[in-house]
Amino acid sequence: MRSTFKVLFYLKRNNPKPDGTVPVMGRITVDGTISQFSCKMTIPPDLWDTKTGRLTGKSTLAVKTNLALDKIRVDINRHYQEVMQADGFVTADKVKNAYLGLDVKQDTFLVLFANHNQEFSRKVGYSRSQSSYSNYCTIYKHMENYIRHEYKRDDVYLKELNLAFFNGFEHYLRTERECCTNTIWNYMIGVKHIVAIARNSGQITINPFAGYLIKPEQTDRGFLNKEELNSIVNAEMKNAQYELVRDLFVFSVFTGLSYSDVKNLTKDHLKTSFDGHLWIITRRQKTNTDSSIRLLEVPKRIIEKYKGYCRDNRLFPVPGNGTCNNILKKIGKQCGIKTRLTYHLARHTFSTTLTLSQGVPIETVSKMLGHTNIKTTQIYAKITNEKISQDMEILSHKLESLEKQITERL
Repeated sequence: MRSTFKVLFYLKRNNPKPDGTVPVMGRITVDGTISQFSCKMTIPPDLWDTKTGRLTGKSTLAVKTNLALDKIRVDINRHYQEVMQADGFVTADKVKNAYLGLDVKQDTFLVLFANHNQEFSRKVGYSRSQSSYSNYCTIYKHMENYIRHEYKRDDVYLKELNLAFFNGFEHYLRTERECCTNTIWNYMIGVKHIVAIARNSGQITINPFAGYLIKPEQTDRGFLNKEELNSIVNAEMKNAQYELVRDLFVFSVFTGLSYSDVKNLTKDHLKTSFDGHLWIITRRQKTNTDSSIRLLEVPKRIIEKYKGYCRDNRLFPVPGNGTCNNILKKIGKQCGIKTRLTYHLARHTFSTTLTLSQGVPIETVSKMLGHTNIKTTQIYAKITNEKISQDMEILSHKLESLEKQITERL
């Protein structure tokens, strides 16, 4: 429903100046609420027409003053429309403040986003991961470029955000940045988080994401089979750095630890447990959840191999993630492996080839991987032909007598 809105001018007769003139005041009325302000001018009271709210006559003073009052009225009407469009509701004080230039600074999206990223960066290494921070920085850069590309501006007000804005951002990512659906889905999760901050702080009152839909597409995450893993282990490495990266990859294959968790491993994480075996007891950096892995002979051998390489308490001198992935790509090519070799593929291989396919219960694998939800583990739960063959062999033994009876009758 449209607000009732009115602007009028009057004289403040109880406050005359030494020269006999009195101040001209303005009054804004919206839905019965009133807000008053000074027009920054004084006039002789005998020239004022109370009914019209203007000066009478055609003197230079009257003409000049009436033009000034007309401009004030036009400006106030314009601010009324802008406030209504931006906020969806209007009050007399909001219109007055907009006209006077008070509190006109509105919260903007990229400023909020940048503040979030700055605060996030302080938590990296403690409760937040470097990869998550880098992801937010990437989203910010895409959003910044989108706003400049689409709106020809450096930023947008939070109250301008709506469904069309986010649909446009998705279109920009697909066309200009050539992002796939899963990448866009990941970016939108980050954007929704920033919008949630604005809503929780009261900077916006509605959900601009309402009606927005996007779903991730199922993808083959990939893993190495035993033959491919053996080819990597047995391959001749180009130099010591290649050998280090290969060994770290194999270590993750046999422990399920991610790159960041291996990088943060220290001697303090190695514990001899109740069963007399050596365990890694740690907390995943990404999810801040406990991860307990009993060490098999291969990872124990790798730990022993690099003993004393680090001056601090860390277990391994881990190169940067980009360096590792670049070297792994070359190792994969050398070994003729068609699957794109990345460090994270080791985690997939651990869950698929070394554990689930060997009959380890998914609940146990989930605990070792440090997942907060078993549904996450189910993503890795691919059934290999080897596992199918093993299960069918077990079934064959269980059905042996029944099969014998049936085949004798055929």
